Amino acid sequence: MEDFDYLRDGDVYLDSACQSLRPRQVIDALNRYYTEHNSCGERVKYAWGRRTDELVEDTRTAVLKYLKLKSRDYFVSFTLNTTYGINLILSQFKPGIFKKVMTSEIEHNSPFLSTMTFAKRMNIPREIMRRERDGSIDIDAYDFKKALVVVNSASNIDGRKLINVKDLVKKVHKQGGIIIIDGAQALAHSSDILEKTEADAICSSAHKMYGPSLGVIIARHDLLDKLETSFIGGGMVDDVDADSYILSSESPNHRYTKFESGLQAWGEIIAFGEALKWLSSRTKSDKNNLERCSQKLFDFLKEQPRVKLINDIANPTISFYIDGLDSHMLGQALSNEGIMARTGYFCVHYYLDHVMHYPPLIRFSMGYHIRPADIDKTIKILGRILS
Repeated sequence: MEDFDYLRDGDVYLDSACQSLRPRQVIDALNRYYTEHNSCGERVKYAWGRRTDELVEDTRTAVLKYLKLKSRDYFVSFTLNTTYGINLILSQFKPGIFKKVMTSEIEHNSPFLSTMTFAKRMNIPREIMRRERDGSIDIDAYDFKKALVVVNSASNIDGRKLINVKDLVKKVHKQGGIIIIDGAQALAHSSDILEKTEADAICSSAHKMYGPSLGVIIARHDLLDKLETSFIGGGMVDDVDADSYILSSESPNHRYTKFESGLQAWGEIIAFGEALKWLSSRTKSDKNNLERCSQKLFDFLKEQPRVKLINDIANPTISFYIDGLDSHMLGQALSNEGIMARTGYFCVHYYLDHVMHYPPLIRFSMGYHIRPADIDKTIKILGRILS
C-alpha cells in the first residue's frame, strides 16, 4: 500500500494492537507542523500560532464527527495515552459520589489497575464483571446503582467487542451510575459500536488509530460537575491571584482545558486530525483486504492441532499459544524472519494468567497496512516451525 511506502518487502508488522503503523499523510502532517508553523497553541498572536490553533480545533471537531457526537454534549481533550486519560479522570472524582467501582475480567491493566487504586482511595468495594465469549456483559446480572463502571469496548487479546455497550450505558445511567469506556482497541476498526454512545467519557489512544503517540478523552460537559481539579498548571486558568485562580474550563467553550495542563503536543494533535481523515476515507476494498487477511490467518491457525487459539472467530487481533513451544522463543524465531509480533500477557495479567491460567501467548494484530503477501509469508514460516 503506497501510504506505507516505507514498509520494506519482507517486513511483516503484526503488532497494530500495540501501535498501528502511520500512513505517510500523518507523518507529513507532523513534519509540516515542525517546518511550517512550529508554535505554542492558545498562547500567541502571530500567524504560526493562529495556524496551529486552527488545525488543533479542526482535530477536536473531527474526533466528535468520527463518533457522531455533538459538541453541545461532549468536549475533546488530549493527553498522553489511554492509561493517562483514565487515571486523570478517576483521580479527580469528588468523594462520596460512588458506592462501588466496577470493571470486567478481560480488561487491559489501564482500567484494571486504576479501578483497583480508586476503590482503595475511596474506601469502596470493587466488583469484577464476567465477560461472555462474544464480549458482552450480562447487564441483568449486575446492580449499577451509584457505581463507577470502567470497561473496554474491545479486547486487546482477541478483539471481542462489547456488543451491548449501548444497553450497558443506558442501564448504568438509569441506576444513577457513571460509565467510562476504554475505546483504545475499537476506534480504529470497530468505531461503529461507539458511535452515538452516550458514555460519560471515552478514553483512547491516537497511536492505535494510525496517529502519533497521543491520548484522547471525549467527555460529557456535565461530567465536570463531579470532578475536583487537582492536576493543574499552565493553560488551564484565565487568571491567578496570590491564593486563588479562575479555571478556563468554567467557560463552555474551554471545557477541554480541564484535562490539558501545560504545553500540549500540538504537532501530534494536528497529525491525529490527519489520521482521522485517513481512517474515514478507507474504502470497502481496504476493509475487505483486512477482513480477508484476518480470516486466512485465523483459518490456518485453527487447522493446526498444536495451536490453541484464544479467538472464537476471525479478527484483526488473534492470540494463541502452541503446545510444547515457548511463545517468547516463537516470537524471536519469527523476528529472525522479519515477522514482528507481540508475546506475553499483553497487560492483561489477571485474566490470562490468574483466571484462564494460560502460558504466555503470541498475538498477531493486523491493520490496513497488511498485504496478502504478509499473511502468506507468516503462514509459510509458521508451517515450517510447526512441522
